[in-house]
Amino acid sequence: MRKALRGFLSLAVLIGTVTATGASVDAATAAEPAALESVQAAAGGDSGTSTDIKDRILAIPGMSLIEEKPYAGYRYFVLNYTQPIDHRHPSKGTFQQRITLLHKDTSRPTVFYTSGYNVSTNPSRSEPTRIIDGNQVSLEYRFFTPSRPAPADWSKLDIWQAASDQHRVFTALKQIYSKNWLTTGGSKGGMTATYFERFYPKDMDGVVAYVAPNDVVNKEDSAYDRFFEKVGTKECRDRLNGVQREALIRREPLEKKYKEYAAENGYTFNTVGSLDRAYEAVVMDYVWAFWQYSLLADCDAIPADAKTAPDQAIWDSIDGISGFSFYTDQGLSTYTPYYYQAGTQLGSPDIKQPWLGNLSRYGYQPPRNFVPRAIPMKFQPSVMRDVDSWIKHHAHHMLYVYGENDPWGAERFRLGAGARDSYVYTVAGGNHGSNVAGLAADEKANATAAILRWAGVAPAAVQSDPAKAKALAPYDARLDKKDVTSERRQGPALRP
Repeated sequence: MRKALRGFLSLAVLIGTVTATGASVDAATAAEPAALESVQAAAGGDSGTSTDIKDRILAIPGMSLIEEKPYAGYRYFVLNYTQPIDHRHPSKGTFQQRITLLHKDTSRPTVFYTSGYNVSTNPSRSEPTRIIDGNQVSLEYRFFTPSRPAPADWSKLDIWQAASDQHRVFTALKQIYSKNWLTTGGSKGGMTATYFERFYPKDMDGVVAYVAPNDVVNKEDSAYDRFFEKVGTKECRDRLNGVQREALIRREPLEKKYKEYAAENGYTFNTVGSLDRAYEAVVMDYVWAFWQYSLLADCDAIPADAKTAPDQAIWDSIDGISGFSFYTDQGLSTYTPYYYQAGTQLGSPDIKQPWLGNLSRYGYQPPRNFVPRAIPMKFQPSVMRDVDSWIKHHAHHMLYVYGENDPWGAERFRLGAGARDSYVYTVAGGNHGSNVAGLAADEKANATAAILRWAGVAPAAVQSDPAKAKALAPYDARLDKKDVTSERRQGPALRP
């Protein structure tokens, strides 16, 4: 899960809540939201209050303003919120977690979004936010800078602590945004939304998770091998495999070029261990990264006969898809929290790529190789099994969307007999950017209708006929435009 892993209540609920490992939650976890009654009284009730929305938000204990940015039809705030480093022991220190808030009106429902990585500080709107024409709260995942405790106790970076971050933010803002809430995210953000639901199932009214991997048994990755045997067309697979082979066959001249490239840009390789290891990691990501970020039509840009292609053509193809800067110390540093989680709880893929024969020296390198050695790591195999079992037995108002040609969908969330009003859909030919808009017409309508219903804003016509479901807000070229470059760097290709 590297470049793809590189290109998701009240105080009474908190008290006595039990985690998957049986540890009880300290009632003081919600110490700051405990003052919310006085905030509510001071701030007023719904959208009809005379108190400015910024004042109401900043009246929340622990909330502070970084900046407000103008945007027509909305108020947009970049905020910091004081969070416990350890939700089980909140007295042991706090850190500042970044939040953005796209405010439309307190009479509208709200979408809770996270990418599972850093938060963007520019206004944008997730697909569910546009569908329900609502507010959007976006949260930076803990330990992604600047939302990192100092000093950083990495043992406090786990999915329960992150879900508890979301729970506290929701608890605080629900006093102002009292209508229905949905949580959403893509890739690691979709995973984050799922884990939030697993640990705090009473918070959200619905979950919309896009292209969310589900690595239940970390050591069993044959599903990925079967995926790469059949994805796309044989012609496209042969082109990609050929370029990848040539990149390893021509290791000596291309690594010379890599050394020059690193020197020119000041890149170093202390974390991964050597330029050779970094070079191979980039090359090993190539096929995965292509299918994660590209479409079948993009195969036309891949050299048709890799054996006769010049070195520069091989370099350009690998760099354009995998990115030679990624496994440098400078490229990896942003994603240290991701690789730490992949190596302790989330799991990571290990694919065979038999077309490479004996050309690989290191195979698919594990997350441990991409985290500084000073940070201890130990894998916890029971964590994903717990989440998977919970989804199968308790999923309620949960929607998953996958892409047919996205490698991450090879190991996905699947619903069991206990699921209620929940769905898993697949976009034909879709990649890691697949969404509701790309579904077949009937599935798109059903998914849109479900989102509107869960948010409590489904028009009467949609309630009687889901085929009439459509987004309530018109498309906005700035708010709704997908930043492909940012998305490619948002998870490694072997990052979700």
